[in-house]
This record gives sequence, C-alpha cells and structure tokens, in this order.
Amino acid sequence: MFSAVSNLGAGGLSNIALSDTSNGVLYGCFAVTGLVSGGISNLLGPRLTLFIGTLGYALYVGSLWCYQTQGTGWFVIFAGALLGVSAALLWSAQGAIMMSYPLEKDKGKAFAVFWAIFQFGSFIGSIIALAINIRSGGLTAVSTSTYIAFLVIIFVGVASSFLILPPNRVIRSDGTIVKLEAASKPHEEVVGMARLFKDWRLLALAPMFFASNYFYAYQGAVNTARFDGPTRALNAALEGAGAIVGALVIGYCVLDLKWFHRRTRGYLGLAVVTVLTIIVWAVGLSWQVTFTREDVTAGRANRINYHDSNYKGKGALYFFYYFADACYQALAYWIMSALTNDPFKLARYAGLYKALQSAGSAGSFGMDAVATPFLNEHLASWLMLLASFPLALVVLHTVKETNYNDEHMDYVDDLKREAAELGHAPGPAPAAAAAAEESSIEKASVDNGPGDVKA
Repeated sequence: MFSAVSNLGAGGLSNIALSDTSNGVLYGCFAVTGLVSGGISNLLGPRLTLFIGTLGYALYVGSLWCYQTQGTGWFVIFAGALLGVSAALLWSAQGAIMMSYPLEKDKGKAFAVFWAIFQFGSFIGSIIALAINIRSGGLTAVSTSTYIAFLVIIFVGVASSFLILPPNRVIRSDGTIVKLEAASKPHEEVVGMARLFKDWRLLALAPMFFASNYFYAYQGAVNTARFDGPTRALNAALEGAGAIVGALVIGYCVLDLKWFHRRTRGYLGLAVVTVLTIIVWAVGLSWQVTFTREDVTAGRANRINYHDSNYKGKGALYFFYYFADACYQALAYWIMSALTNDPFKLARYAGLYKALQSAGSAGSFGMDAVATPFLNEHLASWLMLLASFPLALVVLHTVKETNYNDEHMDYVDDLKREAAELGHAPGPAPAAAAAAEESSIEKASVDNGPGDVKA
C-alpha cells in the first residue's frame, strides 16, 4: 500500500516539496537504522520484528490523510522518520525469510512470489485509487476515501505478521531445518556486523544497493508533473503490473532455470537486467528531452490524461520501468542469497542492502526537492544503474554451485535419531516429522548436477 501511495506521485499529496522532504527524512532514517536492523531482527525474531515494522506504514499513510484534511505538514515529516526506522526492521526480517527459508534451487522463485505479492498490493491499491478518483479528471491530490481504503488493507497486513514462523520451526522440503536457534545473541550480532563490513563482496555490491531505489524520486516527480490525478493512478497500476510480470519472468525463467549451473544463471540474469536497463532508460530519455521542469512550472507542458492520443507510449514506459526494476531487485537479492544460506547472515545482508538503498533514495528525494532538472535526475539514475553491473559481475564470479558443502546443515531425521538416543523429544516442532519424510530433493540436485532432478 505504501508503494501504491508513492506511485500516485508525491505520495498522493498536492504539495510535492513536502512529499520530497518527508521521503528524504524517511529514507535517511531508513539508511541509518538499516545498518543495525539485521541484528535487531536476529535478536527479536522475525514475527515481532515484522509486527513492529508494519506499524510504521499505517502511521505514515494516516499522516498523509491527516495532512489532506488538517494541513499538518509536520506530522507527515515525523511519520516519515518513524517509518524509516520501522521499515528497516521489516525489510531485514523479510529479506532473511525470503533468502534463507527456500532451497537453493528455489531462491529466484521465492523472490518472484514475494515481489509479485508485494506489488499486487500496490496494483490493487492503485486500482482502488483509480476507481475512486476517475470521475475527477482535474484532481491534484488523492481523496480521503483512498487513504481509508489503504489503511484498512495495511492493518490486515499488520495482523498477518503473527502468522510467520521462526527459522527453528521451518523445515525445508529436503528435511533440513533453516536454523536450530530461534534468535541470536547480542555479542554474536556485534561480531557479525563487524565481519559484514570486511566482506569485499558486499562492498563490491554497494553501488548496486545504492542505485536500486535511486530512480523512484525521479519517476514519481515526472508522474506528478506530467499526468493528471486519474492517470497517475493508472500509471501506478501499470507499474504494479510491470513489477509483477518482471519478477515472475526473471525468477522462474532466468534465475532458477534447472538446465544451467548456478553461476551461469547469475550471468544470464545480469545480462537480461543490463539489456533491459539500457533499452528502457534510453526510451525514457527520448521522452525526457522533450520537456523540462521549467516547462512544467511555467505551464508550457500540459498534463496528460489517459484519453489523450499521446498517452499510450507513456503508460507502456511506466510498465517497463517497473518491469526492469523488478528484475534488478531480483538479481540483487539472488546474488546475496547465493553467498550463504544462514538466515542470521542474510538478515544482516538485507539490512545493509536496505541501508545503502535508502541512502540512495534519500539523496534522490533531496535532489528532487531542490528542483534539480529532470534530465539531470534521469541521467544520474541511469548511470548509477549501469555502473553497478561490472562489480556485480565480479561478485557473481565467486558464486559456488552450492553452499551446502561449506555450511553445516541439520536434518530432522538426524535430530530425531539423536533425541531418541538421549531419551527426550527433539527440538524442532512436531510438524518436522511430516517434512522429514519427504525426499532430499535439493541434495540430489547438487549431487547429480543441473537438469538431472525432476522438480
């Protein structure tokens, strides 16, 4: 729902400067908290971390609604700061779950499913906004009923966080437990964070992390400047649809192709993302050079309505902007998840990823807040994306076919046997017994090589 509001342009507000300031504060707090959010998630466990993390989104959307009715700009900025803190917690826990719970052969698909569900919320929210606002073609800000609809859906998400199981109660289909411990210890997190900043692979991925959300401010600003209210909502729906399709395509059809070795799949994913980035942003540039921010301010660039003849190409552009974005995000997560299977390490990776990503977002919203020319914002975003690819290629070269041989894996059968010998019940949940009966699919895939195991 936060994505849906953001994709409406200026967070659904008529005051673009306030939206940029709030987003700058939000992502600044997000960046700082992200440096430690992985450790906090490991200490609290995923369930409590997700619950705390989701509350900030409800407060932020509520602040937008309050501003719309009461004009309380300070509350929007304050809520943005709190959301930055809570969102860092949510995304660290989410990243650890998505990257560590699946089998190695399914990590691309895991991202695809998550991103599709995540963007489906944005898509539905945008459809709601479009349905509510479509009769008011001159609308400059989102209506109150739109915010109410968003809040209802967000609170459903808050409640659903209690359905998440901790890693010590999750059994993969090959009978392995994600992690024996439900949570880590403070001193372990201090050591883990210190090691994080010594890992050259993560430092090499830093430009990719930083660039991964940098372009959102630019795309949102152009959406606000060049389209009327209903068309902004339609663009947001197209963005959500593009993100869903992009995630499913790269997750299922590229990153998890069973006919190729893991490193080859990574190379293929990088090639796909590189080509998409070049083509889509080149098309965007061809449109961007036809107008400037000054043209919009002076009224020389009329706002486009979806009924206009020149809209079709613009709608397709926003679809493919987010199609390419989903592929880029998928590749970043897939590379991180290929470095380890440990959920505690991956929580720290996710925290660092979101910290650098949010630092980039804070900078981009700050750039937009001071009325930087649209062309400069476009080129900065595009060049950052392109600059990240060579370093990602270097990291991909270190990806192993599997991490199972280097990291200790705990099988439910082994734990049950040890528990029986000691004369007490095993540690994992009783549900482990059923999971343990399933065949070791992942182990067979590693032993036999790609393409030799039936899914």
